[in-house]
Amino acid sequence: MRGHLSDPPVGILNVNKPAGITSFDVVARVRTATAVRRVGHAGTLDPLASGVLLVAVGRATRIIPYLQTPQKVYRAEMTLGIRTTTYDSEGEVVERLAVPDHLDLSPFVGDVWQTPPLYSALKKDGKALYRYARAGQTVDVEPRLVRIDAIEQIAWRAPVAELRITCGKGTYVRSLAHDLGGHLTGLVREAVGGFTLESAITLDQLPAWENYLVPIPAALENLPRLVVDTSDAARLTHGLPVAAPSGEALALDSEGEAIAIVRDGHPAVVFGTG
Repeated sequence: MRGHLSDPPVGILNVNKPAGITSFDVVARVRTATAVRRVGHAGTLDPLASGVLLVAVGRATRIIPYLQTPQKVYRAEMTLGIRTTTYDSEGEVVERLAVPDHLDLSPFVGDVWQTPPLYSALKKDGKALYRYARAGQTVDVEPRLVRIDAIEQIAWRAPVAELRITCGKGTYVRSLAHDLGGHLTGLVREAVGGFTLESAITLDQLPAWENYLVPIPAALENLPRLVVDTSDAARLTHGLPVAAPSGEALALDSEGEAIAIVRDGHPAVVFGTG
């Protein structure tokens, strides 16, 4: 977290984002609370959604790609029989369908092809898709392969379904609602890897952020460890390789501070100082 009082804060805040604000609004609140400019989030939550939003502070922003890859768990409410432009309740109705008597979720579990919503931050030719949509421009959005590990039917009161979805990176729950013949009316992200909603802090708790900052080693608990001596720590800090087993590992000094993420002994991410 911090070696001593003069060190800049470094770590991850697990924030329970409330519905009605953007993920960037949360980042702005964290910047204000911590007085740190280098702040970023791992995995956008739409304004409609609430739940786990991982916010990286200081040098921890360098591990954001690693925070986006773990399995995620969502609790979703969907209204079937009505499709919208945005795939959620904020869009205009574009299609009305018959509401099924029961839900067949099996075709949507496993490696599935999914088309991202046009109203999303996903980029095409360097431009966010929602910008094309807001400008009234037609753009082809290519389906992509995503991983949905499990879908649990919590409740089904036609036309409203409540589901718990366990999925991998890049999955759009809004697209799942659309593919089921409806639209999303509520979404809570319950977990991102080992970060859960139960351990998330509210915005009201941000003034005491130092009590909740998760250090880099704890945030990357699934990476193998490589403890290095002073000499190898200096080599990694300067971008030089060290002797190490193949694959990725988190290099730590003798005090447990994160030095770098190494890949086959070569530094892939260097934390350094400042």
